[in-house]
Amino acid sequence: MKHSLVLVLNCGSSSIKFALVDVKQNAQEMNGLLQCIGSLEANLKWKHQDQKHKEALPSIHYSEAIEHIVRLIQKQGLHDHIVAVGHRVVHGGEAFKASTLISQEVLTAIESCNHLAPLHNPANVIGIKSAQQAYPHLPQAAVFDTAFHQTIPNYAFTYAVPSEWYKKFGVRRYGFHGTSHRFVTREAAKRIEKPLEQCSFISAHLGNGCSIAAVRNGKSVDTSMGLTPLEGLVMGTRCGDTDPSVHAYMAEQLHCNVQEITNLLNRKSGLLGLSGISADMRQIIQASEAGNEQARLAIEVSCYRLAKYVMAYMVPLQRLDALIFTGGIGENAKEIRAKTIEWLAVLNMHLDSSRNDSHGVEHKGLITTDASTPAYVIPTNEELLIAQDTLALISTD
Repeated sequence: MKHSLVLVLNCGSSSIKFALVDVKQNAQEMNGLLQCIGSLEANLKWKHQDQKHKEALPSIHYSEAIEHIVRLIQKQGLHDHIVAVGHRVVHGGEAFKASTLISQEVLTAIESCNHLAPLHNPANVIGIKSAQQAYPHLPQAAVFDTAFHQTIPNYAFTYAVPSEWYKKFGVRRYGFHGTSHRFVTREAAKRIEKPLEQCSFISAHLGNGCSIAAVRNGKSVDTSMGLTPLEGLVMGTRCGDTDPSVHAYMAEQLHCNVQEITNLLNRKSGLLGLSGISADMRQIIQASEAGNEQARLAIEVSCYRLAKYVMAYMVPLQRLDALIFTGGIGENAKEIRAKTIEWLAVLNMHLDSSRNDSHGVEHKGLITTDASTPAYVIPTNEELLIAQDTLALISTD
């Protein structure tokens, strides 16, 4: 007999990631990714009972995609075991400091943040509404990327711009990847056998989107992403930190408007823009090893920027229990971890090459020497955390 399952939905602008999570077993009964929605290349990859499947779904629309996933779950005989639906929501503004059950009032508040994350929040809202239609009898919860960072003090989240911009328009640092940072810092505390409330961690979530967070005593005190997910580290297609005047300057040079420049900084910059090859770090590493100078530079810029942020976050932390690498790049790209740690000798951080080559698997994720300030590889599990939050909410409702 199966345990109660939480359906977790992570709806992106052109993809839907889903998982049926058994919280008691800390396991996924079923998971999948429907990607390239709306295009001829749309397809669904999913896994159930260790069996992998793939099907083409050319030109499927977003609402149809949710319906297709629901039918698939029904065919596997798992429909009746679902007790709740948990949604990843990227931006909650200042309205949400924690995960919450979704009501019409909550949904309206989420929609009011759409302009702060135009690539993400509208898709999150569509996912919520579609799931409510598919499962009208089930409670649904929103778990926000931004909520974990609501503990950042005002001197860290405030931009040096006219104060009415914050008061009237909400212009401030919000931060993202909160579920990932929260999960891996909690796991890191277990690995160093120290209460989370007494720990100081720097968490680097490195994937297509990248962010770094300073976490003291279990609470976020600073993070690299800002008003939107464009600020901070070098990302797959996002530029990260740049001079704000670039917008106006390049709009003039390219004879286009500021919105078009913003789109280029979001979709054509970062690793893709630097390398001229790809937004995929694996391809960039291969090209660099083959002698491609632009690929090499893309790696150097990324690692240097990351190391600078690590050093900057020693200011709010004052001490460091461990640096954490997570996300697709953080968990798998040994070259990126090695090059970043080379910059951090001043923190008495020294790589153990053999541990790093094996991603620390045999040492609880530890990739540095025993005498070093620790650095760990800790796989993130945002789906489990979303499911845990959702189950906790319906248990106390």
